[in-house]
Amino acid sequence: MSRTGDSVSYEGAVFALQKQTHSSVHPGGKTALSLLGKAHYLEMITKKVTLFGASSERLPKWFIEYDWGVSIDYYPTSFLPARLGITEVGLSTFSIGVSGAARALMECLYLAPGKQDLAECYEVMEGLNNLVPDEVQALLEACRSIKVTRLFLYLAEKAGHQWFQSLDPEKFHLGRGKRSIVKGGVYINKYQITVPKELEESDKSRL
Repeated sequence: MSRTGDSVSYEGAVFALQKQTHSSVHPGGKTALSLLGKAHYLEMITKKVTLFGASSERLPKWFIEYDWGVSIDYYPTSFLPARLGITEVGLSTFSIGVSGAARALMECLYLAPGKQDLAECYEVMEGLNNLVPDEVQALLEACRSIKVTRLFLYLAEKAGHQWFQSLDPEKFHLGRGKRSIVKGGVYINKYQITVPKELEESDKSRL
């Protein structure tokens, strides 16, 4: 309960959902990266918040109808297990579960290219040189989006991170056949995806 004069934030509402109803709803994508201090890699829209939750979860009526002072984009999806890759972020007087950096980037890729720019995703990937290989491996093994898995691997290899060399792609769900991510792009034979020309040409040193 809030007292008169208290400001009520969407973070407080997420805290209530997570702690009182054990909901898996959490800040993800760009919003999680911002909370993790990695927003400088992205063009942030400060008045928009991105939340993810399990495919069976819906935001309660009180959450939807309240004016949080920001626009809420909510994506219920099962492309990743609900609790995998979640980390606690401390706020002023409480902490909430948000997507860790690797999961947050995968959520951005889930929204790409329609609702998330792939060039921004690569900028984020370039900064993720300290990811733990075992944690990335677990996320990629569990990922049920072929598009996300292929894009993540493509961007990680393009960025040249050392942890990429420790991954075992034989255990990933890469599917079969080509995936056209964008029209009129460049085809990457290794991952059977078509990516924006400007993205592929941004680094000629890709293996």
